Amino acid sequence: MFLEHGFERICARLAAAALAFIPILTYAHHSAASFDSERVVELTGVVKQFQWTNPHTWIQLLVEDDGGEQVEWSIEAGGPNSLARQGWRPTTFSPGDEVTIRIRPMRNGAPGGGFVGARFPDGTIVGRWEE
Repeated sequence: MFLEHGFERICARLAAAALAFIPILTYAHHSAASFDSERVVELTGVVKQFQWTNPHTWIQLLVEDDGGEQVEWSIEAGGPNSLARQGWRPTTFSPGDEVTIRIRPMRNGAPGGGFVGARFPDGTIVGRWEE
């Protein structure tokens, strides 16, 4: 009986310790630390691909740089489930669409960032777009 009681206590403590780490692991996975939260950059380009995948969707945007070269930007947005509840669909961004997108750029200067909002030539707004 004593052995069982001690074993139960150990199991309970291990379970409690494991549960304590779940929020930390979840936060780390969804961290936006790689994005510069102090800046918003506006990009105009053509959608190469819209990846409607878990855990995050991605917009691959071709943007012409100052030298006239096409640079592919990788823009991370939310997960399909949360975006679908906001009205997004797998066809929200289609290859060939011209669009202006606002992002929080990568801290390391790589061509990518976190999605803030988008405006299509017809005036349609997706996400947050404050003038």
